[in-house]
Order: sequence, then C-alpha cells, then structure tokens
Amino acid sequence: MSEYQYYEFTAVDGPLTSREQAELRALSTRADITATSFVNTYHWGNFKGDPRKLMERYFDAHLYLANWGTRQLMLRLPKQVLDPATVADYCPGGSASAWTTGKHVIVHLHREDEDGTDEFDIDGHGLLTSIIPARAALAAGDLRLLYLGWLRCVQSLELDETRPEPPVPAGLGRLDASLTAAAEFLCVEPDLIAAAAAASGQGAVEPTAGQLRSWITGLPTREKDELLTEFMTRGDGHLRGRLLRRYRAEHSSNASPTTAPRTAGALLAAAADLRAERERRDAEQREQERARRERSEAAARQRHLDTLAVDQPGAWQRVDSLIATKKPREYDTAVQLLADLRDLSKRDGTTPLFQQQLAEVRAVHARKPRLLERLDLAGLYA
Repeated sequence: MSEYQYYEFTAVDGPLTSREQAELRALSTRADITATSFVNTYHWGNFKGDPRKLMERYFDAHLYLANWGTRQLMLRLPKQVLDPATVADYCPGGSASAWTTGKHVIVHLHREDEDGTDEFDIDGHGLLTSIIPARAALAAGDLRLLYLGWLRCVQSLELDETRPEPPVPAGLGRLDASLTAAAEFLCVEPDLIAAAAAASGQGAVEPTAGQLRSWITGLPTREKDELLTEFMTRGDGHLRGRLLRRYRAEHSSNASPTTAPRTAGALLAAAADLRAERERRDAEQREQERARRERSEAAARQRHLDTLAVDQPGAWQRVDSLIATKKPREYDTAVQLLADLRDLSKRDGTTPLFQQQLAEVRAVHARKPRLLERLDLAGLYA
C-alpha cells in the first residue's frame, strides 16, 4: 500500500491574483490551482511548500490528511473578527495552537494517531468544503470550534489534569454539520464532547429577520452610513459576522456563571464514565438482540420439526433416495435430514427407535466410506 498525502488550501475572503497563482505553480507542477484553491495528492514524495507560509500569504483555510494518521486543519481570520487573546484561551499548543501574522490570526488544529495505525481507503476530497462553514461561524462569535480544539488537546493528554477548561460555549450538545465534520476529522471522541456539553447551554437562538431589522433601525444614522460605506468600499466579507457578534453581545445575559470551570482530568473521567455506560447499554442491547434471535431461531426450528413429524416414514425414504445418488452433495443433505430426525426423536422421546433405524441405514451402506465419515462427523450416535 503506497502512502497517501492530501493537501488542500482555499481562499475565502478574496481570490488569488494571476501572479499569486504563478507563484504557487512554482511550488508544484501537478497541483490543481484555481483563483480560490490549491489541491494536490501525493502517493510518493512530499510537498515542497510550507503550509504555514502559504496560509500567511495566500489562503484562509487548509486541510492536510495522511494515511499514517496525521490530520491538520488551519483557518485564518482577521484580528478584527477573532481576538488573538480569546484564541489563546482555547489553543494552548500541541493539538491546538495559533499565531498572528500581519492583520490575521491563524488557528491550527492537529491530530496524530496515538496508536500509530495506518489508515486505508481514505480520501481528503470534500472534507474542507464540509468544515469551512465553521470558519464563518467562528467569525460571528461561535467559539465551539476552538473548544473542540481544546478538547483535542485534552484527549491527547497534552494538558495537566488540573488545568481548568476555558469558557464553555453554548450549543456543544447540538453541533451543526460543519462542526460535526470538524470533530470527526480531528477524531475528537463523542463521549468527551458529550461530557463537555453537560456544562454547555442550548445556545443563542438565531435572531429573526424582524429582530435584526428592528435592531438595525435603532442604530444611529451616522453609524449605519459608516457601515454601509465600509461594505461598499472595502467589500468586508466579515461585516455580517461582526454585526451578528455585536447583536448577540447586546442581547445576551450578563449573569456570571454559577459553576466553576472543570479540569482536563475531570472531563476525561466524565468521558470515561459516559463511555462505560454507553458500552454497558450497547452490550445489553446486543444481549437482548442475541436472545431475541435465539428465540426466533428456536421457534423456527420447532416449526420445522413439527412439519417433519407429519410424515417421518417419507423423511426416511428421502434419506435412502439421497444416499442412492452416491453424490457428495446429496450425502450432505441426507446427513442434515438425519440430524433433523434425531432432534425430533429427542423432542418426542423416540431416540431408541431413531438409533435403530440409523443403524440399519449404516449397515445397508457399509461400503460407502464417504457417507460413513459424514455420519461420524455429524455425531448422530451420541
């Protein structure tokens, strides 16, 4: 099995210029390069570029996948929509880190396979597309992606067990499609997410068009003029996120949290408890399913024996007919029919009669070693 490495970069906030595309082409002659993306797959060799530098200069999102277990996700956002100090609370290093460059902050979420097991039949195409909406949500103040990165650090045992968790964002118990894709890509354990979600609220309800219209109407005219001018002149793609973040801040409760932050160790213990309970329920369900299946099979077996009991002489005649063909496949069918007759005799208390009839069959066909071998293997004389 050859190695597999998948690189994908995406420009979200603005397209690449022709010059920038030419600069990227110098890094790879095989990559698929467009005004908004760079995609390349390697089955041997390595990419010559530095993903960190490419993110700093050209792109807003990056996904890397290798079949030896390495997975990386990078997202770049302007500092004006994502405060580096806030990011630092959730990205302590290791599996979740961040750095600033110019006007941007870049979040890097990372997973290594702790077991060192190679992954086969993996494909990176489409993964970044499924995750990238989480970037817009992050720009609008949804910090759940950052918290998932912090959980990745907890799961990888990179943090001291006494380290307190950062503020728990609301809505961890109901991740949308993009956050679910990110969690699955980073292999964050569902039990750990569920344990964390126990201290997470339901999340803010999205404001309706009417609520937003009322709020915007109430903004000072001068401020609205400035916002509209900014949008028309700069084409700020994050303006909506900034306004949504401001709306939520103005309409959220200012009450202080009533529970103290949990620790990394406490979350791991809670996840272990959830995992044990889930495994207990799964085992119980499997046992119930096994018992149901056995009851169904037993009932079907009894119905089959009931049918056989209607004409036992006919069944013995069929045994003789099958053996008379001298064909191995028919021998097998005959032996199975004899096993059915044995079980019927046990049920009806006629075992001695069955053994007598079986002995007669064996005596008549004593010169058929393949048949006798099958009879012995079937254990019909026990």
